[in-house]
Amino acid sequence: MDRQELADFLRSRRERITPADVGLPAGPRRRTPGLRREEAAQLAYISTEYYTRLEQARGPRPSREVLAGLVRALRLSDAERDHLHHLAGAPPGPAPGPSREVRPSILDLLRRLPQAAAIVTSATCEVIAWNDLAAALMEDFSALSRRDRNLIRRAFLGPRVHGRRLYGVSDADEFARSSAQDLRAAAARYPDDPEVRELVRELLDGSEEFAWLWAAHDVARQPVMCKTFQHPMVGPVTVNCDVLDITDRDQRVVIYTATPGSPSEEALRLLSVIGTQRMDVTR
Repeated sequence: MDRQELADFLRSRRERITPADVGLPAGPRRRTPGLRREEAAQLAYISTEYYTRLEQARGPRPSREVLAGLVRALRLSDAERDHLHHLAGAPPGPAPGPSREVRPSILDLLRRLPQAAAIVTSATCEVIAWNDLAAALMEDFSALSRRDRNLIRRAFLGPRVHGRRLYGVSDADEFARSSAQDLRAAAARYPDDPEVRELVRELLDGSEEFAWLWAAHDVARQPVMCKTFQHPMVGPVTVNCDVLDITDRDQRVVIYTATPGSPSEEALRLLSVIGTQRMDVTR
């Protein structure tokens, strides 16, 4: 354990975070940049005294639970998390859970695709980023809770409209099967993550189909390259589906594009203008 380097690193990470970044009021007479020590300690669920000793290079070797709290409180990147573990003399193990932090460059990519619908999904198929056209084609994800943005949960347990599941997409059954396989692989990568365990338990309890697929122990998936969405306003929209893996975050960018000159391309153009408004609903 390198106490002095650990102390300097913690201090530098704490000072770069503003109270607004973590939902705390700035308050009067704030004389130090970033968070106060007591605020960082509170966010990490450790005592202020313990955190102060760490920053003064006087603290004992922190446990992995304390390190996990510091990673969360100081908003460390994956590389910074690994560095923190090495400084503390506890080489990093597997990530405790699926990453939900999307790189700014990926968010910028989504914004630069005005003619394509694009989403980013986590290892458990939670939609964690999207562009405006994806919201218009699929659903206004900003109006949903984290729980309802999980496509695996929606595929097996979500509402069905006119007997169709998952936005009436043509490969809904294939997606359900492949998502069950993906979740089994993710559960093996994150065996200690409570959200992954809870999702699996909920699906096993609520869906006989999922329970049957889970018991098969399959982890291979067959990507679907073309699919059709049944949109309530513009009708069927057939799109090509391309998936880009972000391996360091265990995430995927899913991009939907229509064939140039096709009716579906015109439908996407219309959706880009309409957005998420629902003209088919009488208020």
